[in-house]
Amino acid sequence: MKKILKVDNPNVYAKFVNAPVLHPLVSIIHYDELAPFRHSLNNYGVYGLFIQRKFCNELSYGNKQVLVANDSILSVAPGQMGGVEDNGELFSLNGWVILWSPELISEEQSLARKYPFFSYFFNTPLVMEPAEWDAITQLLNLMRKELEQQEDSSILRKVIVSYLKVMLEYCNRIYYRQKEEKETNSSDLLLRFQNILEQYYEQGLQQKMGVPSVTYCAKELAYSPPYFGDMIRKLTGQTAISYIHDYIINQAKSLLMNGYNVNETADMLGFDYTNHFTRIFKKKTGMTPSEYR
Repeated sequence: MKKILKVDNPNVYAKFVNAPVLHPLVSIIHYDELAPFRHSLNNYGVYGLFIQRKFCNELSYGNKQVLVANDSILSVAPGQMGGVEDNGELFSLNGWVILWSPELISEEQSLARKYPFFSYFFNTPLVMEPAEWDAITQLLNLMRKELEQQEDSSILRKVIVSYLKVMLEYCNRIYYRQKEEKETNSSDLLLRFQNILEQYYEQGLQQKMGVPSVTYCAKELAYSPPYFGDMIRKLTGQTAISYIHDYIINQAKSLLMNGYNVNETADMLGFDYTNHFTRIFKKKTGMTPSEYR
């Protein structure tokens, strides 16, 4: 059984790393000021931005290992899980983390749409340029001073939310810059195919269009479906729909591991019928989703 820290409010994590508790709805932690602390595998009930010079090498997100570049940001949202399981080791980090409760920002229902890097299906770090690091850390310093010097009030919360929204817009700029660079540099067909699938789920298209189809992917890549299918078979030895199903089942494993039940997982992945999802899952893994859980 994995050791999991349930971060259902921002200060659970602050207390775990022995950082000051500043406010009931938001926690701002400067890792450079802390004594060495233990690893934690976190199940989040809050939103957060981990803004660091360097991340741990064995960092996980869902059931995937994440390779994080220096001077980058990892985002988390309620229902997600990530970190490194506590093994008793003490370690230190350089950088910041800000965690906040969903109720802090009134339009939190639309956060994942407005800021796509919060999507469960996005697990790529946002790599900052030096000027962005300076701007974001200045915002964190200003926010922390407000929390340290002012008593909680509706006005204080408005000030904090204003700073936070500016920070989120910086993150959006990085996200769209990386997206554009990735699309420009993706000459390899399989890489572009993978990008199409990632974007499909990041944008929530499965809720309107269901599971991604070969026809959709071929159209996005400017190929006819038969020609696209032939190229994928030559490159991978499997059909394009089988490649899509492999991608979907990998996402399903993460969702199931994070506590979503079979029906919820099927719905989040765009299946109209749970039994259809179950058949594909068993075909790919040799077990039902319930058995996997």
